[in-house]
Amino acid sequence: MVLQTAIIVFTGLVGLVIGSFLNVVAIRVPAGASLVRESRCPSCDSVIKPWHNVPVLGWLTLRGRCASCGEPISPRYPIVEAITGALFAFVAWLTLATSTVPLPATFAVLVAFLYFAAISVVLTVIDLDTHRLPNAIVLPSYVVAAVLFTTACVLGADWNDLLRAGIGMAILYAFYFVIRLVRPDGMGGGDVKLAGVVGMYLGWLGWGSLAVGAFAAFLLGGVFGLALIGAKKAGRRTAIPFGPWMIAGAWVGIVLGQALGAWYLGLLAV
Repeated sequence: MVLQTAIIVFTGLVGLVIGSFLNVVAIRVPAGASLVRESRCPSCDSVIKPWHNVPVLGWLTLRGRCASCGEPISPRYPIVEAITGALFAFVAWLTLATSTVPLPATFAVLVAFLYFAAISVVLTVIDLDTHRLPNAIVLPSYVVAAVLFTTACVLGADWNDLLRAGIGMAILYAFYFVIRLVRPDGMGGGDVKLAGVVGMYLGWLGWGSLAVGAFAAFLLGGVFGLALIGAKKAGRRTAIPFGPWMIAGAWVGIVLGQALGAWYLGLLAV
């Protein structure tokens, strides 16, 4: 129990640091800028000192203003860092609490889902900002997930899980691809590519997770769209980024998918 708590806390702290990096990725990848250049104030271009870059605490210490020019620093930076840290800690807790495979395999699965947590945050931010899901993030995710899940199987996880992940990838990619063919104005190519990644992760967990995660994306996105229309902030043809809802649906599938799937099948059996 003490070890598990220590792992969760440590993972959460790592998530804060990763969240700081994700802020950089969210700005520079869509702009095609280098990720290795030092961080600078967008207002005065002064280099941000390392101690001012400490996740969340740096922003609080500066009271949300640049130390050089005093211009406001967006609160999005600490929010992204805090969300990533909390999500990392949650993933660690969930994985350790539910894993039934040997410890080495569990850690491989944990790393896989921490990676998914990281791209969930950064892709949501980028899609909300630009209505894009960059290939530079989405496409490598196929390789990362495949390598980590295969490693987990080598270390003791069930190879059937890997097979199901591959099938899930194919099913969800094909489903979104068909939607794009039918309604090219309603589904972006980035959404189709992301669907395959989501399908891998949900498929790894089980058919219930895959079904619930896929359905939840459209349910959540539809409710949000109707809410915007009802508030007269959008029309029927207003472009709404769907990537964040795919990701939100995926997390519903990850957390509740197997339980909801079993509950639904139980209703059918009555």
